[in-house]
Amino acid sequence: MKPRLTRRSALVGTGAALTAALAACAPPNPGDVNAESTIPASDGPVTITYWAWLKDLQKVADVYNASQDRIRVETTWIPGGNSGGYAKILSAVSAGGGPDIAQVELRSVPEFALAGALVNLSRYGFDDKLSAFDPGAISQAKVGDNVWGVPQDTGPVATFYNREVLEGELGLKAPSTWDEFRETAGAVQEAGKTLITLDPSDGSHPVAWAMQSGAVWYKPEGDGWIVNMVDDASMRVAEFWDGILEDKLVGTGYGAMTTPWYAAAGDDKVLASISGSWSDALIETVPGGSGKWAVAPMPTWEDGYASGAHGGSSAAVLSTAKHPAEALEFLTWMCTDPAGIDAMIQYSGIGWSPAKDYIGKIRQQPSEFFSGQNYNEDVIVPMAAGQNLEWTWAPLMQRAMAMIGDGMTKAVSGEVPLVDMLPAVQKEIVEIMQGMGLNAEEAR
Repeated sequence: MKPRLTRRSALVGTGAALTAALAACAPPNPGDVNAESTIPASDGPVTITYWAWLKDLQKVADVYNASQDRIRVETTWIPGGNSGGYAKILSAVSAGGGPDIAQVELRSVPEFALAGALVNLSRYGFDDKLSAFDPGAISQAKVGDNVWGVPQDTGPVATFYNREVLEGELGLKAPSTWDEFRETAGAVQEAGKTLITLDPSDGSHPVAWAMQSGAVWYKPEGDGWIVNMVDDASMRVAEFWDGILEDKLVGTGYGAMTTPWYAAAGDDKVLASISGSWSDALIETVPGGSGKWAVAPMPTWEDGYASGAHGGSSAAVLSTAKHPAEALEFLTWMCTDPAGIDAMIQYSGIGWSPAKDYIGKIRQQPSEFFSGQNYNEDVIVPMAAGQNLEWTWAPLMQRAMAMIGDGMTKAVSGEVPLVDMLPAVQKEIVEIMQGMGLNAEEAR
């Protein structure tokens, strides 16, 4: 029997956490959800509304508004997703209202699709637009064959490092493989410094590592999901980082881009961050760092991918949208047209461009801060192009990230190694998904 999901039953209790709302859902197949007829484009001028936590987004919309007189876009700022924005969006949709468009993190797209809160963009001909988007960005907005959000920005991972100290003072180089990472971290430690620091409660780092290694933790199959967090690609990551943590080769007292990290980085005591491309703007505020830092590729496995993904958002058309066709027309412009990309970079400071062939004019220039390096074209472009396109986000990523973060914290304390944490989390995730009414099973 094909699962059924109504918008209102799916969004019961949405003032609570997103996963609590989803717990009340009937079992869905996201490809079958929201299958009513499409809403045709209006004959006359329309105003579409857009809720997001991007700064100065109205300035981006104004560029579009000035380019034509058929569609006007009005934006409203909301708190970040887990800071109240998601609850606000879901509550509005539950009441039959809300904006036409809302910002939804890429990793949360399946959760919103499961809740019946999003329009399946494939129904509005969006598949014809996919060739204009970066394949790595589109892959993160899909569940199965259907696209549920327009990628707004992404975060391919790279290595940002203090070249002056690592290369000039210590005679080392940015590690190109994970084996070299271990050697380099040890050499930096012997010099009385730290290569990178991690907030062990942040589950996004292990996810990026596993994704790059070649893992596919959550795979939609038929009317259900296969969960596999213990394949060879995942377990080698766990074994590797168990060794790193046991030998205390990275800092675990604070994460990158925190106040203590900036103090240590400015004092040349912490030398790098392996993180999303959006880190560049944050690292540019390291005291005294201008001209000293550089960017290198993420360390790799011999048979893995070039990069994992760390962060990124979609602009999703809500299921209560009054003008979904016009919303999609605007979003295609914003996320692929050079004028839209440049405006999002200039005014909203987005992460990596979701467009296939345009990274933004300002990102085609050498960077004075990063040692005169044209790092966006030379490093980030290959990182974006070399991602794991098989990866699919699960319909409970907020909870999964929290469990992975708890597991990392226990691994740091020596309580439970990562090689034992992953199978335990896999079992728990399957049980949670089944409790939500999903057809889920562990990989055999």
